[in-house]
Amino acid sequence: MLDVTRSDSQPGRDARIGSLLQGHSLEMTAKDVVALEEAAGVIPQGTRIAIAFLPGETFEARLHAAVRVRSLGFDPAPHISARRIASESELRGFLENLSTQASIQRLFVVAGDPPVPEGPYEDALSLIRSGMLNDLGLESVGVSGYPEGHPDIGEPALWGAMFDKRDALAELGISMTILTQFGFDAEPIVHWVERVRSHGIDALIRIGVPGPAGIKTLLRFAARCGVGASAKVMSKYGLSLTQLMGTAGPDRLIEDLADRIDPARHGPLSLHFYPFGGIARTAEWVSDFAAKKAA
Repeated sequence: MLDVTRSDSQPGRDARIGSLLQGHSLEMTAKDVVALEEAAGVIPQGTRIAIAFLPGETFEARLHAAVRVRSLGFDPAPHISARRIASESELRGFLENLSTQASIQRLFVVAGDPPVPEGPYEDALSLIRSGMLNDLGLESVGVSGYPEGHPDIGEPALWGAMFDKRDALAELGISMTILTQFGFDAEPIVHWVERVRSHGIDALIRIGVPGPAGIKTLLRFAARCGVGASAKVMSKYGLSLTQLMGTAGPDRLIEDLADRIDPARHGPLSLHFYPFGGIARTAEWVSDFAAKKAA
């Protein structure tokens, strides 16, 4: 692993932070359209906005969100949860509407949570291989990355799935982007990036980081997703049990990432913000943090 210490010059670190923030992406749900509209003024035009595929939200609501993202001057990247698709016709209709009404150029495809598929797609790979993506004119398709592993899938299977999806997308002439699960600790993230590159994968990696949120909220999401232990989270964020009523942002995590990253070795990287504390708060935090580091 790259040996970078805190003695690295502040301008050097700030330049790497600026590189990570350049072209960053944000995540929303179909229910967040109004919040996105309110935050639009502090989000750079062209920013990629991922639209999560949550249970309980309708296809009409997801489509409306994608259309509004586009109309606000951002780049919609809808998620598709393969196991939640009930039929080929359901998927075809959704994709055609996204293409014609929201002019999508990118998607993110994930297996999804249901233990048993609700339709014909067992996982992201089966959906990619289905032929449904062929005529959409997509520039890229995002796939999942798990720097700290997956609670239900072994490491060999995770790597095998990534290689298979890379090859399947290459056959379609679509570039692959990797979007990681959010984390709180730079060390396993950078180590995992090095492993990705060692396998000859040069795709853009969007590193998932939590936006500013209440401490209890961050710990709840960490426990739910199996991201480290709560004590580890608090240690990395410089927190104590007496601060549970406060809020925290990813300043320290991003600085740690910048200290460890060598652009020549680690390839194209950017940040993806999961706005657990809300889109407006996250967008404002990113804008303020970027301005501070550019000063």
